[in-house]
Amino acid sequence: MSTPILAPANTIEPWLRGMFHELPAEQRAVLHALELGREDIARWCAALTTEEIHLRPYDLASVAFHLRHMVRSLDRLLTYAEGGPLNDAQKQQMSTEMQPGEEREVIFEEFSTGLDAAECRIRAIPMQQWPENRGVGRKQLPTTVAGLLIHCADHTQRHVGQAILMTRIVFAQRDENKSVAATQENA
Repeated sequence: MSTPILAPANTIEPWLRGMFHELPAEQRAVLHALELGREDIARWCAALTTEEIHLRPYDLASVAFHLRHMVRSLDRLLTYAEGGPLNDAQKQQMSTEMQPGEEREVIFEEFSTGLDAAECRIRAIPMQQWPENRGVGRKQLPTTVAGLLIHCADHTQRHVGQAILMTRIVFAQRDENKSVAATQENA
């Protein structure tokens, strides 16, 4: 399979590059996870076309969904971490994450600016607040600021993995279609 890699693979992950060394280890770990997600998406997904980013082979969620969901979830989780309720726009966005149609550039821009905004918000939450209690969702399920921030990291990484897997499926289908076309041409 000829899976394209767009950006040169940085063999040293963010946590080993001394990134964010001015921050406490806990905060750094969350930011490292987001940075690794940014780099992995650039490496694996940027070669997708607008059509491919919206494909749903086997009725699985598209790459576009995962990219939108990652940053919109970060926005929601950080709102809870900051002690606020979700606003109407955040609630409405939840229902549009699966919708196809936007150009790939729009989706990648939302992903990039969403990660930038999340990084700023994470940096702005002082470590003294990490043990504070917070509620999540309509039921106000109990957690802490630390729980929310750690979930920002693991939730993002989970969806990065799913986006990469979906990209590889799309590339495999692309290669399969080329093989079929070549076979038909030679017949």
